[in-house]
Formats: sequence, C-alpha cells, structure tokens
Amino acid sequence: MTDPSGTVPDPLRRPRGPGVSTPSVVVVGGGFAGVHTARTLERLLPPGAADLTLVSATDHLCYSPLLPEVAAGRLDPRRIAVPLRARLRRTRVLQATVETVDFDRRTLTFAAGGCPLEPLRWDRLALTTGSVTRVLPTPGVETYGLGLKALVEAQYVHDHVLRQMELADATSDQGERRARLTFVVVGAGYTGTETAAQLQHMTTSQLDRFPRLSPGDVRWVLVDLAPRVLPELGPRLGRAAMRVIRSRGMDVRLGTTVAEITHDGVLFSDGTRLATRTVLWTVGVTPPALVARLGLPVARGRLVVDEQLRLRDGVWAAGDTAAARDPYSDAGRDYPPTAQHAQRQGVTIGRNIAADLGHGSPRPYRRRDLGLVADLGGAAAVARPLGLPLTGLTAKVVTKGYHLYALPAAANRLRVAADWAVNLVSRPIAAQLGLVDPTAARLPREQGALSVTR
Repeated sequence: MTDPSGTVPDPLRRPRGPGVSTPSVVVVGGGFAGVHTARTLERLLPPGAADLTLVSATDHLCYSPLLPEVAAGRLDPRRIAVPLRARLRRTRVLQATVETVDFDRRTLTFAAGGCPLEPLRWDRLALTTGSVTRVLPTPGVETYGLGLKALVEAQYVHDHVLRQMELADATSDQGERRARLTFVVVGAGYTGTETAAQLQHMTTSQLDRFPRLSPGDVRWVLVDLAPRVLPELGPRLGRAAMRVIRSRGMDVRLGTTVAEITHDGVLFSDGTRLATRTVLWTVGVTPPALVARLGLPVARGRLVVDEQLRLRDGVWAAGDTAAARDPYSDAGRDYPPTAQHAQRQGVTIGRNIAADLGHGSPRPYRRRDLGLVADLGGAAAVARPLGLPLTGLTAKVVTKGYHLYALPAAANRLRVAADWAVNLVSRPIAAQLGLVDPTAARLPREQGALSVTR
C-alpha cells in the first residue's frame, strides 16, 4: 500500500496527532555506546518527539580504561563511575536486567532486584550490551581466576594483592611466602599488560612497609600465547613496553599459556608449574551470552550489522555487541571492541534512530582508529595517537591527556586529575577496604539471562 505521493509508508513510524502515542526508543546497555546513543537522541530529538529509556544493570558508566589504576590504588573507584542519571536528563534510566525480548510484539521484560517490572514496549531498539571477560575452557579458571572488567573486580583485586603481601609477611614458611608473592597475569594485551605493570609498581612501592619482605620475594609473571605484548600498538611499541616491564624484573612468558589453574598454582602449556595464589585473567572480551540467544546473525560472537549499524528494521547495535566492518582495514576486519569506537558508534546509531523518526538523515559508520595509549605505571607509558609512536614522558602526558578528554563527565575529569596530582607528591593510599564479596571477582561474569520470542 502506498500513500498519495507513491511512497510505501514506514510501518514503524507512527503518525502524530491527537490520541496517537509517542514512539518509544529503548537503549539496552549503559556503557560507552549506550550512553552516547541516548545523549545523541536527547540532542537531536525535540522534546516530546520520543520516549527515551536506557536499561542498565548498573546505575553508572564505568570508564574501564582506567580500571588498572583503580586496582593499583591510584584512583578512587568512584572517580571513573559516571552516574547515568546525571548524564541523561530526558531519558528514563531503568536499573534492571533484561529477561525476554519479543521481536514480534516489540516488548522487553525485566527483573530488578527480584521485583518484577511492567513489560516495556519499544518502537526503536538499540542493543549496546557491552562485553564480558572471555573465558576459555581452561580447568580451574572459573573457580580461581580473577577478572578485571568491572569496578567491583578492580577493587577486589586491589584488596587481594595487599592481602597476599600481609599473609606473606606473617608466615615463616618460605614456600608459602613465595606462592603468596607470585602473581600471574594471563593475557598480554592492553588490559593485561597495563594491569601487570601498574600492580607490580604498587607492590614494589609498598615493600618498605613490610620489613620481612625483600624485592626479590615478589614475582610478577605475564603470560600470553602471542609472540609479543601489546599487539594492538604494533611491534615497535610492544618492544618498548617489553623493555620497561622486564627492566623492573617482570617475568614475561610469550608463546605459552596457562593449561590449568588450581588452588595452589598454575600449570603452563609447556609443562612447567608455578606456585601462586593469584591468577588475573585478562584474555580479551566477548559479548554476553544473551547476544547468541537472540537468534540473529553473528560473527565471532558479535551481532552482524550493516554500515549504518542496523540489525533489522527498527533495531541497531553498537560497541562490543556489534560486528561492523571497517572499510579502512586492508584485511576487511571488523572494528575492534574499544571504548573509542563504542562511543562514536553510539553517536552514529543515535543519529540514525533520530533519522528513522524523521529528524535528520542516516549516516554510515566510517571512522578511523585514533590510536591507543597504555600507562605502564611510574613515569612509563607507550602511545600511538593518530599512528605516531611515542614512549617515555611524552607518551605519559598524551596518555593522561587522552583519558581526561575521553572521560564523559567534567566532574569525573576533575576528580581523576586531582588524584593524579596528589599522587605526584604523595604515595597512593594502599588499604584493604574489604567491601567486595570474593564471588564478585570470579569468572565468568554474566550480566543476567535473556530469552527471545520471535
């Protein structure tokens, strides 16, 4: 059926007029992509043009690139927690877990803290569910591995490492002391290398407060099957980072991985064993299990989208959830699951949803990588802004500046900058707060369940 102009009417676009309800736009996920989607819609849609709702398992956006600094005690956890309600003034924020998605009826149902909520109808849906730590079928990883993907995990890791130092100081058993002071980080990518470097810097700086411990007692081991650390930054900066962390005494084992984790140690793929009580698991990320259960096409676990980040009529996906082809990649790869692409993809689907509602024109997502930065603790860092490789103090300044620029809220920027300034003249406070249940840092970390009706 066509209208008088000869065009086919959009079944998703409701006519406006007396007695006609306002279209509903629902964003699932309160991470980088989700928040930027909602903020873009608030900016582009006039008041009353749509009912905006953002559903998130937490009440804040976590600026995850700075989690290693939280784990090392250099930043207060709240510094990188951006309250959603403070950022979204015209969007309803619903702290809840998605339980079911009905694509035919266009409804979502939720549960929040065991309290059932009314089903929510949507006319446009943005899936920006983020990612969880990728867990391999390694025996013992779910029982003994510690993640570093959320604030609670970073805070627990901080307490756990300090606790191991206390226990090592208390014991007279040399074998037990060595095991307590041996820390294994699995995964030498961005998160793993930064985490190992930052935490090693923390333990070294605290040793003078433990008179029974010596620098030779503490051992940090970074393990990866890849041939170099920080492959995201290229060979040159990977070698530079390797020189920094090895100069501090870190044991870097490349071309190998962990075959098994037990309560008292790890078995490596080369057959060697190492006694330890700490295994940090940072082998990458993957979309939450709910994505696979949607029944939509996926690539490497991520939802396949077109160049406008559309999944199907009325549904878009962005960030770590989406497999979007990078037109600038010679190998035809997808955009990497990084915070910078999640932010910019969120802006794109916000624009495209607004266009679908009659405000503006849709746009494809075509953005080049701005580069990555890695803080190695102390005065060391490596960075590649816009393809320019940097090391040393210059890289450190660029790294700090980038994070202050990328943090989504001015209040958070101010507090992070204040913490960094204080750290220049005073040693960061290292104390076990004991506020996090150990199970919160165990793997896998799945944000609720989801079932689908098609």
